[in-house]
Amino acid sequence: MSEATNKEETPQAGATTGIEELTRQRDEFRDMVKTVRAEFENYQKRQQRELAAERRFAQSPLALDLLPAIDNLDRAVQSAKQAGDTGPLAAGVQMVVQQMLDQLKRHGIVRMEAKFQPFDAVRHTAVTQIPSTDHPPMTVLEVFESGYMHHDRVLRPASVAVAVAPPEPAGDN
Repeated sequence: MSEATNKEETPQAGATTGIEELTRQRDEFRDMVKTVRAEFENYQKRQQRELAAERRFAQSPLALDLLPAIDNLDRAVQSAKQAGDTGPLAAGVQMVVQQMLDQLKRHGIVRMEAKFQPFDAVRHTAVTQIPSTDHPPMTVLEVFESGYMHHDRVLRPASVAVAVAPPEPAGDN
């Protein structure tokens, strides 16, 4: 009888092992489904963020194309001021510049103030240095081309001249 008892226990032990194996596989698949679902939700959120950023900064290429025209109009206004021209043409050009800047501002694009600010390599491009005892070194003294921000990003850095300490006079040796 002991052989019959052993034969009966063996199938039950095998059935128990089969159930445990199926339970383990079920748990594995359940964990895999949870992981895939979480990854997919993260993917969807990332895609939504990227789409929102793309929409937010979609005007950047057009703005970059318009900035040289605005720079030239600014130069025309400065030239008119230097020549003492205060006539309707100079005033009209100034109004066009202001209107363009207002339109850019509506889309989150603003001109950065750089003059007399500390030099920032992200916001400024140093074109030249000017020796100065009146201003601390690395202070922006002159702006050659205005810089612009688009929301929180630099659209175009300003081209500037920065202050440097004047050279020490050569001593008599």
